[in-house]
Amino acid sequence: MLYIISTPIGNLKDISFRAIEIFKSCDYILCEDTRTSKILFDRYQIKKRLISFHKFNEKKLESNILKDLKEDKTLGLISDAGTPLISDPGENLIKACFDKNIKVEAIPGPCSIIQALVLSGFESHPFEFLGFLPKKTSELNLFIKKMLFFDGVSITFESAKRILKTVEKIASLDPKRELCILKEMTKKFEKRIAHRADDMLKYLKNHPLKGELVLVVNRGEMIDDLSIEESVKLLQSMYGLSLKEAITASAKIKNISKKKVYEIFKIK
Repeated sequence: MLYIISTPIGNLKDISFRAIEIFKSCDYILCEDTRTSKILFDRYQIKKRLISFHKFNEKKLESNILKDLKEDKTLGLISDAGTPLISDPGENLIKACFDKNIKVEAIPGPCSIIQALVLSGFESHPFEFLGFLPKKTSELNLFIKKMLFFDGVSITFESAKRILKTVEKIASLDPKRELCILKEMTKKFEKRIAHRADDMLKYLKNHPLKGELVLVVNRGEMIDDLSIEESVKLLQSMYGLSLKEAITASAKIKNISKKKVYEIFKIK
């Protein structure tokens, strides 16, 4: 049996009684950083072997882990904070377990994405989670346009070092878009910062932030500065449209003939 166990995102008191019981029943625990997880385990006097399991070694460890599971050992999988697999390692292991008919159970608990969504004050449905924002400028620009193009709330992780650049780009495209930044959630110095993009930019220039942040972007008017190529690409990636379907939709959005779009993509 493999248990996927959610752990606190900041406040150690947010661990569930069930999670503690499961920890005590495990033969060992897979965790991103044993030093981080040890703090939680020491707090609740849980004496279990912790094995470092991260993106750099998960493939190497997978066969031995599967062997132990096949031998009816009980293992736990946790991340440094929150619900495992959300921008954390473990997806390949879970898939392999299902392929080999190994039982997997998830123990619910804290999740920074949901925490940020409910604290944003924005309409909660629909929403999308986009993981960590890309570092390359060209990729970041398209990523941000994708967020602003989405007809709902977008949630993403961003670092304090890059948040100013990200908000600057959002403000240049849609200065009135509502943004919310959450930091230190569930901790003593938890902070919620909510402004329109142009005002958020001014705030960040005068109040630099530290640590890992969650950025929530509210639904707004669909931006219309996309090139026809970007529009087609976004529609394909967001809604799973075929090229011809995306061309038809983009032509309608841009109010141009399909023939012109077909010419751009050299489709007869």
